[in-house]
Amino acid sequence: MFWRTADSAKMQKWRNHMPLNTESMLPISEIRGDVIVLKDWGLRSIIKVFGLNLDLKNYEEQLISIEQYKRFLNWLDFPIQIVARSSYLDLTDYIEYMKEKVDVIENEILKEQWNMYISFLDDINSKQWLIYTKEFYIVIPYYSFEWDMGKMRRPWWKKFLDSLDNKESAEKIIARYRDFVKNRQHLDTRCYLVMEWLRNVWIVSERLDTPDIISLLFKVHNPTSQKQES
Repeated sequence: MFWRTADSAKMQKWRNHMPLNTESMLPISEIRGDVIVLKDWGLRSIIKVFGLNLDLKNYEEQLISIEQYKRFLNWLDFPIQIVARSSYLDLTDYIEYMKEKVDVIENEILKEQWNMYISFLDDINSKQWLIYTKEFYIVIPYYSFEWDMGKMRRPWWKKFLDSLDNKESAEKIIARYRDFVKNRQHLDTRCYLVMEWLRNVWIVSERLDTPDIISLLFKVHNPTSQKQES
C-alpha cells in the first residue's frame, strides 16, 4: 500500500538474508574517527555541550548570553539536532578515589569522618537511579546531495532500501572514499563554526571521538546498564 512492488521485494529480500539484530537495525554503517557514517551515506558528528548556569551571572550577562544564543540559532543555515538526556551518576570511581586518600590521613577524628562520608556515598551508590545528571549534545549532519532538495526530502525508508545493495566495484569504493574525504571537510567546517558560536555564548563544548561516540551509543541503546562499555 505504501511501497511500490519493487521496494517491497527488496525489503523482503533484505529480511530473508539480513540477521535481525541491533546492529543490522541501526542506521549506522561505521565510525571513522570523529565522524559517524550512516547507511544512507550521510555523515554525522556529535558535539558535547557543557551546561551554562545563568544564575551565576548578573542580569546583563544573562541578557547577552540569551541574545547570542538567539543569534546562533538564526545564523544556522543547516539543520542540527539538540539532544538532552538524563543519565545515572555512577559514583564508584569517585568512591575508590576517596578510599585511597583516606589511608594517608593521620588524624583519627578526621579519618573517621572521612570514612563516614565514604559509607554515605556507598549507600547512595548502592541505591541505583537516585542521582541523575543532564547531558547535552548537538548532532551536526552533512549529506553530499544537500543541494538536491528532492533527495533530501526522500523518505527515510527509501534511503535505507537504497543502502541494502552491498555489491560495489573497486571504482565505487574508491569514489566513495574520495566523497567521504571531501564531505568530511564540509562537516568539519560546520562543527568548527558551531563550536565557535557556542564559545561566544560562554558555552564550553567538545567534539566526540570514536571511543566517546561508541560509549554514548552504548549507553543510549542500553539504558539499564550502569557501566560504560569497556
